[in-house]
Amino acid sequence: MRAKSPHAVGAEDAGGLLERLRAEGFGVSDGFLAASELQALAHCAKMRRERGDFAAARIGADRKLERREEIRGDFTCWVTRPLFEPEARLLDVLEQLRLELNRTAMLGLFDLELHYAWYPPGAGYVRHLDRPENRAARILSLVLYLNEDWGPLDGGALRCFHGAQAFRDIEPLGGRLVTFLTEGREHAVLPARRPRLSLTGWFRGREELPLR
Repeated sequence: MRAKSPHAVGAEDAGGLLERLRAEGFGVSDGFLAASELQALAHCAKMRRERGDFAAARIGADRKLERREEIRGDFTCWVTRPLFEPEARLLDVLEQLRLELNRTAMLGLFDLELHYAWYPPGAGYVRHLDRPENRAARILSLVLYLNEDWGPLDGGALRCFHGAQAFRDIEPLGGRLVTFLTEGREHAVLPARRPRLSLTGWFRGREELPLR
């Protein structure tokens, strides 16, 4: 599923994504971002970090949130207004994708929550689910990688699990979009040897819905 400039997401793109999700549980779409858009978004993340928008990610719920770097070592920044222009363009693209997925599969996707995730070297995120009790509306998870010139020795893969077993490691290549149905999909972020940057989020429903 390759987004062009200007980006366009069509029924063929959404249909291919759904086919991969149903067959494997995870969809990988390389080249979703052009190199220029990747660089622009990475620069947006850099500006947000420099002005102090990022915070250490914590685990838990409500008032029991705590920083546990041995479990989760990333720093996050929610994509909220005012937006930089590249962020606004990306949200337009993801909105097209949401509408096409609803039209072709009736997933009931209502809105999107999205944040930057920056991992310093050596940091990771142990095996977990994206759908805790207070996030039951999350239907489709997505990760868009913003890492330039990433190589196999750099680490930082997204490790996907099926039951007790790891069945796939997905490298965080720049411009790559990874999607998966949120409910019950355990995954982990393996430590990397260099800083690792992504945009991570969830298409949500108005309420908890059965997944197809």
